[in-house]
Amino acid sequence: MTPLSILFIGGTGTISSAASARALEEGHEVTLLNRGQSTLRPVPVGAEELVADVRDPASVTEALAGREFDVVVDMVAFTPGHVAQDIELFSGRVGQYVFISSASAYQKPPARLPIVESTPLRNPYWQYSRDKIACEDLLVAEYRQSGFPVTIVRPSHTYDRTSLPLNGGWTAIDRMRRGAPVVLHDHGSSLWALTHARDFAVGFVGLLGNPHTIGGAIHITSDELLSWTQITHLMADAAGVVPNIVHVTSDAIAAADPDMGAGHLGDRSHSMIFDNSLVKSLVPAFNPTVGFAEGAREIMGWYDAHPEQQIVDPELDALFDRLASSAGA
Repeated sequence: MTPLSILFIGGTGTISSAASARALEEGHEVTLLNRGQSTLRPVPVGAEELVADVRDPASVTEALAGREFDVVVDMVAFTPGHVAQDIELFSGRVGQYVFISSASAYQKPPARLPIVESTPLRNPYWQYSRDKIACEDLLVAEYRQSGFPVTIVRPSHTYDRTSLPLNGGWTAIDRMRRGAPVVLHDHGSSLWALTHARDFAVGFVGLLGNPHTIGGAIHITSDELLSWTQITHLMADAAGVVPNIVHVTSDAIAAADPDMGAGHLGDRSHSMIFDNSLVKSLVPAFNPTVGFAEGAREIMGWYDAHPEQQIVDPELDALFDRLASSAGA
């Protein structure tokens, strides 16, 4: 394969750090554009780093200095204003523009499973998802009008060793280890796909430079399905404890904390089963191998080795106490 010149806007997040490392392994030229402030995930060896504030168009224009790229990947575009800036900046200067959307944009509740790329986009519960939908709408309209070469990628729940999937992050693990109740939404039976960033990167990088993806959308998720009860027990096993799980309805969580509740009502409370046939047809190498039992051990190993990251949020801890108490725990 001919090496590509790839610009990652961001480049040191959960998805982007794994993707940029994978792109380098495959022989591509990788440039990262960010504020140069990441500490959890260092810039991969061999990548060029440009320092700029992506929310300041003049700063970005100066950093790029008229350069062109085969592929531009924006990992930190969340609103239509963000992608409008990208359209203006990169029109006529890029062979492929990749927008990172979200599988949470799919219809909630889903009318039909499994979810495919043509599943309607509608999420009345979560503003984050509605913003991603609006971004997609703007980019598709620009593709239809001017041929702007957009590829839309919809990750679901992608994680790495620094990413605790439970609500509350380390606060939830701390509660487990103290024997305090761990709040789990509804009955904990909704099915979920947790995708390790290394697996995601294989599928993602395989889409770069592929002309068959232009104008389309592709989701990339693991095929392993786990209930939230199973996920909680796998995290507890890795933490060396037995969790004291208390079930609280998503509606009650939303009433107590609207921000957290939006993520439940708009995503986690629904079983999300994905058909990955499209990405597998486009990237035959995509075959997720990291099960969450292994992933949970990796996460706990990292946190136990980094006590400075074991941060308990006292307000969240108190909220969990109130929710558990309201459930009779």
